[in-house]
Amino acid sequence: MEASNIRKSHFIYWASGIVSICGIIFEVLFGALGSYILGDGVKQYTLTISLFLTGMGIGASISEKVMKQLIVTFVWIEFMVALIGGFSSFTMFGLTAFAPSGTDAFFLYLVTFTIGALTGLELPILIRKANEIGVELNRSTARVLFSDYAGGLIGGLLFAFYLRPQMGMVKSAFFVACINLAVALVVLYLFRSEITRMRIHVTAGTVIAVLLVAGLFFGEEMAFTFEQKLYKDPIIHMEDSAYQKIVLTKEQEDTRLFLNGSLQFSSSDEYRYHEMLVHPAMAYASSHQNVLVLGGGDGIAAKELLKYDTVDQISLVDLDPAVTELAKNNHHLLSLNEGSLSDDRVDVRNEDAFNYLEQSDQFYDVIIVDLPDPNNESLNKLYTREFYSLLRNHLAPGGAAMVQATSPVFATEVYWTIDKTVRETGLNTANFNVDIPSFGNWGFVMASRDPIDVEDIQIDMDTRYLTNEMLPALTVFGKDEDGEIVTSDGEKVTIKPNTLIDPHLIQKYEKAWQNY
Repeated sequence: MEASNIRKSHFIYWASGIVSICGIIFEVLFGALGSYILGDGVKQYTLTISLFLTGMGIGASISEKVMKQLIVTFVWIEFMVALIGGFSSFTMFGLTAFAPSGTDAFFLYLVTFTIGALTGLELPILIRKANEIGVELNRSTARVLFSDYAGGLIGGLLFAFYLRPQMGMVKSAFFVACINLAVALVVLYLFRSEITRMRIHVTAGTVIAVLLVAGLFFGEEMAFTFEQKLYKDPIIHMEDSAYQKIVLTKEQEDTRLFLNGSLQFSSSDEYRYHEMLVHPAMAYASSHQNVLVLGGGDGIAAKELLKYDTVDQISLVDLDPAVTELAKNNHHLLSLNEGSLSDDRVDVRNEDAFNYLEQSDQFYDVIIVDLPDPNNESLNKLYTREFYSLLRNHLAPGGAAMVQATSPVFATEVYWTIDKTVRETGLNTANFNVDIPSFGNWGFVMASRDPIDVEDIQIDMDTRYLTNEMLPALTVFGKDEDGEIVTSDGEKVTIKPNTLIDPHLIQKYEKAWQNY
């Protein structure tokens, strides 16, 4: 085999690995986009993988008809992948902000299928070209497929640990598209002697390159203006951590924190939420020496707990170090949490709450569960019987736990499922609902090994909202939000506990909130 052909065949193997890396990155990028914008991570990733693989299969089938001009076909496939994939995230945010509801989902699924089909076209063409230039077919197929599969692993790791946290979803798409384009241009150069009308291909590649480079440098800023439309108030901080998208907004004196688009608090009324979350459990517990906070990375619940001189130690377990670092350093959050996470009595641990409870041998007098709503599978795990059983096992005698449990008005079945799940562990519960203007009516489940008499709870701490007189009234629920849930046909709904084996809570949550 001539030296030039050896060089070409070697690059074909490299090209197959590189485009595979790009294809996998686009696949998981589309899944992440769907999870962030459309919700339900498992559903979006399932649809993404299914559509992408189906597209690959159809693309591979179509490739049988491509027998001539293999290199030109491959180059234009890469041009299309670069152009469509590069502008995918940017366009998705634009559609979410300005297009009618559902357009963004249709676009995402269409793009996923299209990129999958183009990716399915690539490999058979590369294999045929490797065979055409004199490489044994079996050998070329094995090598190209090896490069493809190995590249898939590299692509997944790159997206998870570098591209998403460092570049974000818009810039990542443009960056990967530039790599696709670069492969096409190198192939164009290596096989230039076989290609006619070279000027047309080079001109097209140059135009696409200009568009992608412009997108790489300016696309994120423009997408930011699109994303701003998703939030009522101006964005003052935004970052993609390894776990979620963190957004802070502020309008006049109202600071709001959003995680993956879901509101976590508003500074105008957060005291109502956090006083309910902390003080009843603290008033009921016989001791306060050792307190556990699961979630609460913003530090506001810890601030309320530090008002008690009887607290010796607070273990705060929040998965995302980006959230706790923001709470320690952002002056907007510091004005709300009063620097609680830097207090000597607060031990911040960036761990998964489930794993922490499995591995810890500590007992806690008070446990505060300040986790986001169960709107994805990783959070749903923290609303299961198994999780609450671990919580029970760490609750000291005479202790109390308080769980934020979403809205009994907007998600009635979800709220009472959480209560049922807690009670399935043998704990006794008391149910509260509080009006919080930024959220609406919000529910909490208090738990203890002993029966809870709300009349006996006396809050001695200074508060802005809670009073001892009103506390019993917060246990009263309206007919359409109490535990006696009936369907429109008058049939009583049977509430089942949420478990790891039967994680039905997330479906209930999505159904409840889809119209709000």
